[in-house]
Amino acid sequence: MDNSGKEKEAIQLMADADKRVKSSGSFLGGMFGGGPQKVEEACEMYCRAANMFKMAKNWSAAGGAFCKAARLHMQLQNKHDCATSFIDAGNAFKKSDPNGEIMWECGRFTIAAKHHINIAEIYESELVDIEKAIAHYEQAADYYKGEESNRHVTV
Repeated sequence: MDNSGKEKEAIQLMADADKRVKSSGSFLGGMFGGGPQKVEEACEMYCRAANMFKMAKNWSAAGGAFCKAARLHMQLQNKHDCATSFIDAGNAFKKSDPNGEIMWECGRFTIAAKHHINIAEIYESELVDIEKAIAHYEQAADYYKGEESNRHVTV
């Protein structure tokens, strides 16, 4: 199967997962007890779709699918799976956007901030471009501030 086939299959999986999530919150879904099970199934579908997007080298879509899975894991209180999915999302977004600007779309400002710190450290130590390093440290600080994080970024 070529990459476009994987991408089409991933898009269909995303649509099916979206339907599962919507039906899990419906009256009939709650009445017959399918809510949490459907959400777990949707998590698996989002992760499968993300991996198919990765095979198709559509890193942005893979990151978005992992973010959807992470949010559902959070809803189900599966903290480890939630963290793993956000890490997978971050890794996918790194490949699609080396400047890390997409992570905020995922609602994970802390992850975006850490990404900016990594970039700033590269500019500071390897590329010796202090102005760009400072810009990335400042962006990280803004993201941490947006999350009201207690972590401090020092330049």
